Amino acid sequence: MNLDAVSFQQISKILEVTDALGLNREWVEIPLSPESPGVVRRLANGTLEIIVDAEQPFDQWLTMLPTHIQQAQQS
Repeated sequence: MNLDAVSFQQISKILEVTDALGLNREWVEIPLSPESPGVVRRLANGTLEIIVDAEQPFDQWLTMLPTHIQQAQQS
């Protein structure tokens, strides 16, 4: 099942993860269009961009999000 758009409920779940990691919401960007594969990366301006994976089940992807965020912060 492909995801066509990121819902408000899904954004809320992503923000719960970033809040738990102590990230400022002002520095988190979540595009509404998912991509395949999803990606978490630090942009040139320091913002953390979180693009949801369009093909992986959302809840499964969400469990890996903290690891992806930590990897992006180290690069």
